[in-house]
Amino acid sequence: MAAPITSIQRKQLTQEEQQQEKLNELQTLIAEQQQSLNKILELTAELDKAGVLDAINAMVKAKDDLMGIAVNQASREPMTNLINNLMNTAGILTSINPEVTESLKKAIAHGIEEAELYKGNGDKVSILKVMTALNDPNINRAVKYGLDFLKGMGKGLED
Repeated sequence: MAAPITSIQRKQLTQEEQQQEKLNELQTLIAEQQQSLNKILELTAELDKAGVLDAINAMVKAKDDLMGIAVNQASREPMTNLINNLMNTAGILTSINPEVTESLKKAIAHGIEEAELYKGNGDKVSILKVMTALNDPNINRAVKYGLDFLKGMGKGLED
């Protein structure tokens, strides 16, 4: 009977053998990805011809100066106001039911279409026409919605 194996010895590759193995793997990978590599080389050549690579290189070299300018611009009051207003607007939009905004979007689009139909007819609006228009259920519905909105907004401003 054969002697049992008590230890497994791994073949240690020399530094040259490791480098040769890595080169072989790289060569295989290049051969497999030849089409992709050709596209990348064409793209970089076009970017170089257009001067884009030089511009990017200059930006990378001047990154500290550019970051200073960006931070300085972002910390100015108009920019901080813009950021705060965008965050508040996003907060408003996230607190509204999407079904409500979908309904309002459709109503606004329909209202704009209707307004465009009568935009150039030259009719003057009198108080009597406004009062008569309130009898139209569609106009009345929109005016009531606007008044209810203003009432709710007024309550909110009271806080």
